[in-house]
Amino acid sequence: MVEGPDGQMMSKKAHKKLMKKLEKDKKKAETKKKVESNQKSKKNDEELEEYVKDPNDPSADKFGDLGLIDSSCDPEVRFTKKYVRVRDLNESIKDQEVVVRARVHRTTGKGGAAFLVLRENFYTSQACIFVEDDISKGMVEYARRIPKESIVQIKGLVHMPDAPIKKCTQQVELLIKEIWTLHKSVPRLPFNLDDAANVVENQLDEDDNNKDESKQEEQKQERGVKKTIVVGQNTRLNNRIIDLRVPANQAIMRISAGICRYFRNFLEDREFIEIHSPKILGGTSEGGAEVFRLNYFEQPACLAQSPQLYKQMGVICDLDRVFEIGPVFRAEDSNTPRHLCEFTGLDLEMSFNDHYFEVVDVICELFESIFKNLGEKYKKEIDVVREQYPFEDFKFKTPVPRIKFSDACDMLKESGFEQNPHKDLETENEKELGRLIKEKYDTDFFVCYNYPKEARPFYSMLNPADPEYTNSYDFFMRGEEILSGAQRVHDPEMVRKRAIEKEIPPETIKDYIECFQYGAQPHAGGGIGLERVLKLYLGIHNIRKCSMFPRDPKRLFP
Repeated sequence: MVEGPDGQMMSKKAHKKLMKKLEKDKKKAETKKKVESNQKSKKNDEELEEYVKDPNDPSADKFGDLGLIDSSCDPEVRFTKKYVRVRDLNESIKDQEVVVRARVHRTTGKGGAAFLVLRENFYTSQACIFVEDDISKGMVEYARRIPKESIVQIKGLVHMPDAPIKKCTQQVELLIKEIWTLHKSVPRLPFNLDDAANVVENQLDEDDNNKDESKQEEQKQERGVKKTIVVGQNTRLNNRIIDLRVPANQAIMRISAGICRYFRNFLEDREFIEIHSPKILGGTSEGGAEVFRLNYFEQPACLAQSPQLYKQMGVICDLDRVFEIGPVFRAEDSNTPRHLCEFTGLDLEMSFNDHYFEVVDVICELFESIFKNLGEKYKKEIDVVREQYPFEDFKFKTPVPRIKFSDACDMLKESGFEQNPHKDLETENEKELGRLIKEKYDTDFFVCYNYPKEARPFYSMLNPADPEYTNSYDFFMRGEEILSGAQRVHDPEMVRKRAIEKEIPPETIKDYIECFQYGAQPHAGGGIGLERVLKLYLGIHNIRKCSMFPRDPKRLFP
């Protein structure tokens, strides 16, 4: 027995345990104090007192707040005033005087020098200013105190430094001759953009928003690991305007636009017509309960789950081949990293001659075109994403492997995964199938076809060889479905029968059923989720990062 801190006797084992706890509490308190001190220091750095310009400053005509741009200037100035973009600052224009507009990403300096990092999109360049005969100390101090994220206009000389510039994309610097602030940011940002741009080795770290900073610091010390700060997903999304300025997010949004561009270009080159279907419906487009219902001038209505019925009508009215890029709404109460309540649908529909594989062929070629163009023309953006979120290159090969659903079930069974042959693939089985296909074919992209009728909507054509299955197909990327499609039923009585089987009242889709009474070509198509393609191509964990302003069951703002 030994005497404890309070004078009471205790066993050696209990004493040792108590001492260990007291030591841990002491370290925790020290860590908390250190974190609070760092936060206070960081706040002081970010909230520098605004510089008050002396009107008698000898450099007064070369710096200051420019004031609100309200288009009150002579409109002819647009033909005479030239600006150089940050991305165009390079050695080819060294020793030239240029005017640049950009955001202030970071400022440092003291005494007679100040250094600014300017940012435009995901390009950055250093700008320097020193006290000289024609540059006052006040001008240097003004530059140093400009809040981060402010918009500035700088006139400067392009200079090629002797040593490489670290942490800037452009390897020239601007020697500032004039500096004007067009619009100041508030001094205190919701989070530090440098922190938000840190490399994230494990993307799950961004989902962990429940640990306070002192707890994180304590765990780092216990592991003996110096871990970079990771800004949580909710913090990012609550301040999405700031979050979208992070270079990786800038790149993601541009790649998203690229997918739409190549989707549209490919289909237009093959005589597809772009359509714009209504998003407020009197019935449901897919059936089931996952619809957003609303009151439409005292009539029951819902938001479109897809443009399915209307793109089919587009084919039947002899547009023959149609596509659409537009919003899709799913009232699915799911908070997984792969689901959104509103996403961008890339839809297509076309007639065919003899077999629905004619349409599958076109879709395979469509994705091959998208993937090839992204790899060739968005290499810079892909590399920017990879710098923050390391990922393996997406692999695809031609011809695209096609696996029958029953064969997929057999592959899963051999791998120890149970799959009901009359039900849709479960999420874990999709992932395992993706792994098996990658192992066998060395590709992240494949097609699975001939799905059971229980897993498909009412408008999917039944397989004549086995009516328990359908003439349908799903496309997969890295073990996740990104396109669902099928040959459509184009006989009115068959459509009516299938709708009743799926518990969809025929009267709610009366116009759709009637359109097949006037002659309808055999046709098929598919719907693609833009954000999911983007997520899987770039190896992003959470689909919310791939939507500009995501909507899920818990998020309606901003």
